[in-house]
Amino acid sequence: MADQAIVGARVVPIAADPIENGTVLIADGKIVAVGAGLAVPEGASVIDATGSWLLPGFIEAHGHVGASEEAEGWAGQDTNETTDPVTAQVRVIDAINPADLGFRDAIGGGVLAVNVNPGSANPIGGQTVAMKCWGRTVDQMALRQPSGMKSALGENPKRVYGEKNKTPNTRLGTAAVIRGALVDAANYLQRIEAEQRKPEDERKPVDRDLKLEALGRVLRKEIPWRQHCHRADDIATALRIADEFGYELVIDHGTEAHLLADIIAARGVPVIIGPLFTSRSKVELRNRSLANPGKLARAGVTIAITTDHPVVPINFLVHQASLAVKEGLDRQTALRALTINPARIIGVADRLGSIEVGKDADLVLWSGDPLDVLSTVQRAFVDGQEIFARRDGEAWFAEP
Repeated sequence: MADQAIVGARVVPIAADPIENGTVLIADGKIVAVGAGLAVPEGASVIDATGSWLLPGFIEAHGHVGASEEAEGWAGQDTNETTDPVTAQVRVIDAINPADLGFRDAIGGGVLAVNVNPGSANPIGGQTVAMKCWGRTVDQMALRQPSGMKSALGENPKRVYGEKNKTPNTRLGTAAVIRGALVDAANYLQRIEAEQRKPEDERKPVDRDLKLEALGRVLRKEIPWRQHCHRADDIATALRIADEFGYELVIDHGTEAHLLADIIAARGVPVIIGPLFTSRSKVELRNRSLANPGKLARAGVTIAITTDHPVVPINFLVHQASLAVKEGLDRQTALRALTINPARIIGVADRLGSIEVGKDADLVLWSGDPLDVLSTVQRAFVDGQEIFARRDGEAWFAEP
């Protein structure tokens, strides 16, 4: 029995065609029915959304909200543990402050979930977390922990460690560090498996190693390898190392991924592309263009779009998609790049990314087409609870 009903909206389920004058029924924070002309159960709380568009909450598939806090300066910067090139054992969940202003910005921009990553200073930067943007503690907000392992190729690690006169200070050094850590992890798993094959009374404990345990989850394909890379040659290196070790690869940023689009598509590797509003502040961003998402999508690559918050403010996520449409990205693909695609990439598509029966009622009412820059978020709901509303031009947020 539904306890809430949103009626009269243009419902955009993402996984199905839009429904004019649609109804979404919600019970216990879950979607229980979607359609036109549905009967509203007696006693259900009714939200009249006539004239509005209803979409699933958008998902930022790669960002640093909560770990790179806004307006906090040095004290709020916790994305990079630069004391060692390999920090697979660190967990970004331990650095996220739910009170970061970025979470409110996200909600006001229709973004209700985010995959928070460590930064890109290290060849292996640590474990990511998929989480909702509203809650009292990060543990309540977490959807999947860990949701991936962050790694970086290209300019950032060679600059950070080159300045320290430490390995790596070249691209080949960065790749060697990554390979070495993965070989150590493979050897660690072999030691554990060798002990498990012995009779129980002959087994000896293998000393725990949090770094190698975390990398072991990648090798066992329990979590994806989240590869920061911009330039085409770095993307080729990412594909090469993934082939060597057989893990699930996700390309983050992919500024020049369009140059290898056919190869990436053939491998079935998704690309989380962006940020798209930045200047070409370093060499590997030379080919940054709002036309690139469309080029990738037309080649058959599964894409999501990222702001890389706080590089671009997270509430501008939808505007990156809008301008990518202006530069050739299909409209439907643009909406999928903000919803179901990132949900699948970060492993939460069973709960988020579309308006379907059984999924969390994480929904956003827009004043109109969200790809129209003039449209605004009117109301937002997480697990069916209203957490945001725009009232007389002022933003209201519920207390978690």
